[in-house]
Amino acid sequence: MKALTWHGKHDIRCESVPDPQIEEGRDAIIKVTACAICGSDLHLYNGIMPDMHSGDIMGHETMGEVVEVGKDNKKLKVGDRVVVPFTISCGECFFCKRGFFSGCERSNPDPSKAKKLWGSSPAGLFGYTHLLGGYSGGQAEYLRVPYADVGPIKVPEGLTDEQVLFLSDIFPTGYMAADFCNIQPGDTIAIWGCGPVGQMAIKSAFILGAERVIAIDTVPERLALAERSAAITLDYMDKDIYDRIMELTNGRGADACIDAVGTESDPSASWDARLDRIKVATFMGTDRPHVLRQAIHCCRNFGTVSIVGVYGGFLDKIPMGSAINRGLTFKMAQTPVQHYLPILMDRIQNGEIDPSFIITHTGSLEDGPDLYKTFLEKKDGCIKVVLKP
Repeated sequence: MKALTWHGKHDIRCESVPDPQIEEGRDAIIKVTACAICGSDLHLYNGIMPDMHSGDIMGHETMGEVVEVGKDNKKLKVGDRVVVPFTISCGECFFCKRGFFSGCERSNPDPSKAKKLWGSSPAGLFGYTHLLGGYSGGQAEYLRVPYADVGPIKVPEGLTDEQVLFLSDIFPTGYMAADFCNIQPGDTIAIWGCGPVGQMAIKSAFILGAERVIAIDTVPERLALAERSAAITLDYMDKDIYDRIMELTNGRGADACIDAVGTESDPSASWDARLDRIKVATFMGTDRPHVLRQAIHCCRNFGTVSIVGVYGGFLDKIPMGSAINRGLTFKMAQTPVQHYLPILMDRIQNGEIDPSFIITHTGSLEDGPDLYKTFLEKKDGCIKVVLKP
């Protein structure tokens, strides 16, 4: 089969690789009908996440048609159309039973590496380093899905691939970001990053009852899309974000702040962002948390900071004094996608949201390497790429 494979920084190739096979009784094999390039994939593309191996298959936003099931899988049958969560979860361990599917204790086959870095291992993920299981990803013609009787959700008739594909990651992640904010009537939610997850967080914040959403970015196309979702937009290269948020909230700060940027914040945004970039380049730091610092300062007393942008290691110069003395709550996670899937499928079916609004570029697997570059460089108004194997 054809697949997009990683071979180093900025080196993604469309190659022929062996077809996946059933390995365990609960497995399924799906023929991929649509997959996407995620902002998290760009961290791999930029070479900043450890333990990627040459030839690893990329991708964790995937859906398709079941073509084979293992002998112990009683949930799926050949011909089922499914969306596959990016989190691989057994459904039976301590965390899965409590709905914390992204903390699954069984799905990372070698948790020792993650434990050394993070203290404990989260769930295995598709196409996302050998720290998290070394699983082949879904930017391919076929995908092996472990624990396929727990993860995939069947797609009702009448919904297109484009409407449901993002249930695999960015819609649940954006929704979780807003859900973490415990939104009350009249609340103002500030969101840093108007990429795909940020856009889903904007929509979700309004769905959950926010009165105002402030969206922060500098890319014109992203800001324009946020405005179409009724957000107030701020360009961080044009305005002092702290001052502007204080003006908009009568000096109080936003009720909750969402960091949908994570480790690769724009080094041109401020002096501390430039210093972060220098530290990373000289191996004196692992992440660039400018957005998190700003979100903390812009959040009102006893507000919530919701973190869904990816961080990989140790963060420097975080204003914990501000957070502690002002009573902030921090909520963060890799998304337990399976927890949110039924809720969000219903919202799509009910017409509350059509996630396909985010798509700007569609191509084949062969187009994938060029579209990675387009997405990274934000060329041609690129916000979200969907690939059709």
